[in-house]
This record gives sequence, C-alpha cells and structure tokens, in this order.
Amino acid sequence: MSSRGNPLFSATFLALLIISLTVALRKWHFTLREKGFGDAAPNVDLSGEELLQQLNERRQELVPFYTTSNRQQLAVFSSVNPQKSDTLGGTTPPVTAGSAIGCSELSGMTVVDVLGAGYTKTVLKVVLQQGITVALKSVNEQGADMRSCLEDFRDPRGCQELVSFKLRKEIILLQRLQHTNIVKLRGQCQDSGLVGGIVAVLEQGTPLQMIQLLQSPWEERFRVCFGLVRLLQYLSQSPLGSVALLDFQPRQFVMVSGELKLTDLDDASVRGPSCQTDSDCLLQFPLRNFTFSCSAHGVCEGLNEMRNLYNAYRYFFIYLLPHQAPAALKPLVDRIMNTTGELKQSVNETLGAFEEVLHVYKSGLHLQNLPPSIMEEFAAVKGMRAVGNMQYRCWPSYEQQACVLSVHNATEAAYVCSSHPECTSFSLSNQTTWTGRLLASFRSGYSQMLPDVSSTVYVKSTKALPAML
Repeated sequence: MSSRGNPLFSATFLALLIISLTVALRKWHFTLREKGFGDAAPNVDLSGEELLQQLNERRQELVPFYTTSNRQQLAVFSSVNPQKSDTLGGTTPPVTAGSAIGCSELSGMTVVDVLGAGYTKTVLKVVLQQGITVALKSVNEQGADMRSCLEDFRDPRGCQELVSFKLRKEIILLQRLQHTNIVKLRGQCQDSGLVGGIVAVLEQGTPLQMIQLLQSPWEERFRVCFGLVRLLQYLSQSPLGSVALLDFQPRQFVMVSGELKLTDLDDASVRGPSCQTDSDCLLQFPLRNFTFSCSAHGVCEGLNEMRNLYNAYRYFFIYLLPHQAPAALKPLVDRIMNTTGELKQSVNETLGAFEEVLHVYKSGLHLQNLPPSIMEEFAAVKGMRAVGNMQYRCWPSYEQQACVLSVHNATEAAYVCSSHPECTSFSLSNQTTWTGRLLASFRSGYSQMLPDVSSTVYVKSTKALPAML
C-alpha cells in the first residue's frame, strides 16, 4: 500500500504540519511590530535571470490592483532596486478598522486544526489569546509550487518570495474587494522570519461540502445560489473593473453562518481578453462553447462576467437549484436554469430573476392555491405544548432526527402535515429562517400536553383527544 492511501500516514503528516507551523509561529514574540507591505521582505541575492524575471512578472501582475499613486510608488521601487526580491515598497492599503489583527495579536495563539493545504498555501484554524477564532493563511513550504521552484532554481529564499506572491495578491484583492459574499480580511502579519514573509488573517469559515448542501432544505440551497449571484454581480462592476475567477471551483468557497463566501482570489483577473475579431472571443467549456463580440477597443465585451456566470451554473445551479423547489416556483427556477445554461441574460438580469423568486417565496404568493379549508382538519390547542413527542423523519429537514420544515404560516404547515401519512400534529416555533419563514415541527404523536402560554399545537381533528375538541 502506498503512503498516500495510508490513514496513519495522513494523520501523521497533518500532525507534523501543525507542529512545524506551530513551532515557526511560536517564534513570534511581543517585540514583533506591525509593518507595511514591503517592510518585511528579506534581502535575497537572487541567482538566475529566470527567477528574477519571474519575480518581476509577479510584480507586474499586482499593478492593476493598485491606485495611481500606489502604482507610482511601485514603479519607483522597481527602478531603484531591480535586483532585490523585496516586496512592494509599502504600497499595500492600510488594514481597515475592525480588521487590524497584526503580529502582536498572533504571538500567543493556539493552532487548532488544518483547514486546508494546497499547491501554494496552507490554512490553519487558530484561536487568539483574546478567544477569537480565525483562519490563518500562509505559504505552504511543503506545497507543489515550492517544491517545483526549488527543483528549478535551488534558491530557498528566492522561492519563498516567488511563491508568496499569490498570497500577497490575495491580500490586496481582499482589501480592494469587499462584499457580503467575500471572506473578510481580519488583518495580516509581515515579518522576514515567517515562511514567505507574510500571513493573512481571515474570518473563519467552514469548507464548502457539496454533499451536505445536496441534503439540505431547498431554502438553504437557494441561499447559496442567491449569494453567489450577488457576488458575481458585484465582481462584474467592482472597483477594479470586471473581475474573472479563473479557477472557479467549489473549493474556493467557504460557509460562514449559512452564507457562501469566496475565500480564494489568487487566480482572479481584472483584464478582459484582448481581441481583433469576434472569433478571438471564444469562451470554451467541456460541453459548450460561446462566442462574444470584440469591441472597438479590442476587448472581448462581457467575457469575464459570462465566464463567471456559466461556471456558477455548471458547478452550483445545476446541482442545488431545481431539486425539491416548491412546485409553484418551478417555472421561475426553470427559466433561470435555461437562461444561465445558454448565457442568454447578463448577471444583472440573472440577479433580478433570483430576486423575483425570493420575493414570491418570502411573501407566500406561491401558496395562493392552497385550499383555506385545510385548516378545518386541525384543532388549535392554544397555551399548550406537546411533550413526549413521537418524532418521525422527513427529507429534507432542518433536524436529522425529526421533521422540521420552514413554512409561511399555519395554513402551509397544515397542508404539509396532511400530505405526510405519519403526521398527526404540528407546532410552530418562534425561530425563523433567513427568509423570515417559520420553523414547524411535525409529529406522529405525543404522550401529553402541558401549559405553555407561548405555544400552540395543531392536532388533526380525527386524532385529537375528546377533551381537546
């Protein structure tokens, strides 16, 4: 058996990774000071013109993300000291108020878990001395990018500088692009003693698990897709211009309190593809190709926006949106699926279609055809709560061992109970979902009722006890 498939090997590797990173991070002490973006880079005497060229190319990649004044600072720095692998000469915008976690705040942290380790970066879950839990993103010294660089150039310091540029780019983008569906930058620490010279401090999220999402209620799956469309609408007209997510995968996202958030931005691009004719504006996917117009300025119009939208369709919408959608909403949902699958509408128009679905769902307009007489089948027992509940499971439920669903009102809950052969009663909770809908618990029975002024139990008339009728 190979070491890759050995669970003991995997556990040992993760343990060693945590230990090694913890040891490195423990070297930080209270004398560490907050530094600008370029203050902490080591003076590295790079060997090899190719490595120097790659470092200069990485600097140029960051230029579009800066303001005019910052670009001038970057140009001055590059011309003064072109042979050093210094970072960007203090051109990073300051960390905003409320997010200023720096080196001193990280000195007494505790590493809890490894959240991810990729080609370039490692993400750790850490708890600060103040009790705050954050995600710490740093250069992965054992990653494929670092190994490849060392094989090519045999320059550890130069390779750390080269590989760290993706993380530096991400920090800049997190500062320039701020949206509900983009993970928040809580701070950063830049010091020459760190691997790559820099770490980013992010709000802590949970890695996106598509299998879990597929098993969740439709309302929660719609929330993920709706948040994604809001994000894409923002990226289509961001302060940096139209931003394309070149590596658009579910693994680039996390969940924070039920909200989908983009956490990896190192492969984002703000440059629209240049062109001479429409044939140069070809957007290719495994199963579909699309051609867009070449503008008079020699840029493929809307290609970045449509790339993002089709990726949202093929990675998210197609799996999460249609299945288990309320019957009355299916025509609206099907229209969204058709227009995004064929790229017939812009991101703005797609967002409008999602907002229409949300409005109909929240307002209960899709329930107009429910027969009002459905409530006549139930006796409302006010000021009582059922105890000794006999729960049954339904799918998809907000609780795994019970049947808890969101409803607009008691009439919808009565309709749901009538459609479940096991259901004999239900009660409405004061707890609501993100749309404001009520959570209802459905039961197959109960042993007794106790007084509770804040509760009402609805019992099927044919199942109700004589004393309650």
